[in-house]
Amino acid sequence: MVFVWSKLCEGEPHYTLSQVALNDLIMVFAFAPLVGLLLGVASITVPWDTLLLSVLLYIVVPVGVAQAWRRSLLASGGTAALERALAILPPASVVALHATLVLLFGFQGERILGQPLVILLLAVPILIQVYLNAGIAYWLSRRLAWCVAAPAALIGASNFFELAVVAAISLFGLNSGAALATVVGVLVEVPVMLSVVRIVKASRDWYEQGASFDNSRTRVDSVSERA
Repeated sequence: MVFVWSKLCEGEPHYTLSQVALNDLIMVFAFAPLVGLLLGVASITVPWDTLLLSVLLYIVVPVGVAQAWRRSLLASGGTAALERALAILPPASVVALHATLVLLFGFQGERILGQPLVILLLAVPILIQVYLNAGIAYWLSRRLAWCVAAPAALIGASNFFELAVVAAISLFGLNSGAALATVVGVLVEVPVMLSVVRIVKASRDWYEQGASFDNSRTRVDSVSERA
């Protein structure tokens, strides 16, 4: 999803890739311990094999498949084949995003519509977290080029709700309150993140004022050209 947000706000692709790679690397090692710690605080027994399997299937395997596909494209058709594949991915990602939302709402739609107060209580902290984290990341990137600050804000505000949905369903079942909370997280996050895209794009003129941006932009452009 982060790549979709970055594409929408015209973010610097090399920076986005490096940040997503770093996030995935951290989650490979940190997701299971963090979930285990939080559930342990709530006195909930943690089946570590399920947590580790979720990380393996939904982080390690997709990254491995992507790397294998990239190497195959470069070996068979070179850079041209890779660029053709990359041109297909953005619209395919948008379709997959909408399909995910439709399926999630289809499975939990009745419960979501039947518990509006619970949904509101779940949505409020997510809204606060997304806007607060996005604002902090955007402000801390003030001396960098806007094409870097925009995806930084989006990456800083994004969550691993997709992995959380899988873990919650695996641990507590499809009809559990935990599964409902994570599904609500995805449904709330998507429109909120789209609003963050709108905000950072609308503030571009304000952001690009100042000499510090010009110097940083030159550095980013030179790095992109060398890459």
